[in-house]
Amino acid sequence: MAETTSVVKFGTDGWRGIIADDFTYENVRVAARAIAQYVLNHEDPKKGICIGYDTRFGSRSFARVAAEVFSKAGIKVALASEITPTPALSYAVRERHAAGGVMITSSHNPAEWNGVKYKASYGGSGRPSIMSSIESYLGKPLPDAEKKGKIEEVNFNPEYVTAIARFVDLEAIQRSGYKFLIDSMYGCGRGILASIFRRLDVPFVEIRSELNPAFPGINPEPILPHIKAAQEAVVREKCDAGLITDGDADRIGAVDEHGNVVDAHKIYAVLLKWVLERKKWPGDITRAFNTTKMLDRIAAKHGRKLHEHGIGFKYVCDLMLEGNILMGGEESGGIGISRHLPERDGLLNSLLIANVMADEKKTLGQLVAALQEEFGEHQYGRVDMHIDDALKQSAIQRAGAMKPGDLMAGMKVLRIESLDGIKFFLENPSCAGKANAAETWLLLRASGTEPLLRVYCESCSTDSVEKILKQARDFVLAGRAS
Repeated sequence: MAETTSVVKFGTDGWRGIIADDFTYENVRVAARAIAQYVLNHEDPKKGICIGYDTRFGSRSFARVAAEVFSKAGIKVALASEITPTPALSYAVRERHAAGGVMITSSHNPAEWNGVKYKASYGGSGRPSIMSSIESYLGKPLPDAEKKGKIEEVNFNPEYVTAIARFVDLEAIQRSGYKFLIDSMYGCGRGILASIFRRLDVPFVEIRSELNPAFPGINPEPILPHIKAAQEAVVREKCDAGLITDGDADRIGAVDEHGNVVDAHKIYAVLLKWVLERKKWPGDITRAFNTTKMLDRIAAKHGRKLHEHGIGFKYVCDLMLEGNILMGGEESGGIGISRHLPERDGLLNSLLIANVMADEKKTLGQLVAALQEEFGEHQYGRVDMHIDDALKQSAIQRAGAMKPGDLMAGMKVLRIESLDGIKFFLENPSCAGKANAAETWLLLRASGTEPLLRVYCESCSTDSVEKILKQARDFVLAGRAS
């Protein structure tokens, strides 16, 4: 008899659930059996599997439960002996030539969540075809092997730390004299940047690095309001930049020396400009549909092709595996460099920010100011609207019926794109007199799994973004009256 699949459903990276509600030992076994079946049928199971875990409640024991599933199926397991960042697990999978990897984490979700992420043999998120294949095995029985696979505990972190330290110019960072705030948001980036800086005698202050699975007062997501502590600490401690990583350390956030938030778009733009001008590494650039068009201007200046794709790092990974992609990223702070891994890496990107500051002899705030001066002021905002499905669908239907020439957010629609959601390019009078002004665009994107509508906007000023988001919100809520 086939087992119940319960609520287990694989998305981009894997499956997430609420601890003790649907994220239970038995459902972790369900997920692990499906992954084991995929490995047995589509990979070389003799290469084994790597399993890591984060700082969340029960993650270590959930990882052990998953390891036992693979062992019973005859697959050897390298099980993390320590809390492991997701990019460190991905690096271990590739460097050990493993058949794949499993990471027990719920990334940036609130404390009551946990999850099972799958990492493919190349050291990155499973491609859509892989994830669909894994999902097809959910609920199917997995026979015990004649001989159990060995479970060996391994610390994946040292080799990973060596790799990211080798990737940057540590001597330049050491000479720069800059002081850094490190905020791991109680996640599994804890202690890693600090260990590198301590060894080099680079000045730093570390906050929220203690183990606390409750993530007190925050979600471990490096955006407002969860990074207020970093904003305050960077000013109080007189740091030149604040480097922030999310719950599983694959995403980056930052604040400048004045405590201003430096969003993921500007982080990506700062890194891209430096990579193209200083490193001159070859390759194309990718960005998600909801990401700043400043990247287009930087790529064009350097004669690089830019690929726009759907929302989610799986699209970046796909492009990296198929072609000559140098760098790719998304709105949520996931930025990957193919020379390292086809994977997001918040810790490497934090070191790279320090490297850019050292090379350019500028604080993070000065780097952002120089970027805006050269490529035009680009400001960005996002509103997450938790609304019922009827209102969500009403908003999407009304937006989908609009045409160029109509008014949206009080502005004339110039053109509409629908790669992933509905994006309106708007004629914005407040940007008309600005030199090198950013294009004004507004994107409505409905979640396929939650009663949630995300509204994104980019324009030439913060005031303009705020006004457009307010009017877009009013447009969505107007569906209640219809």
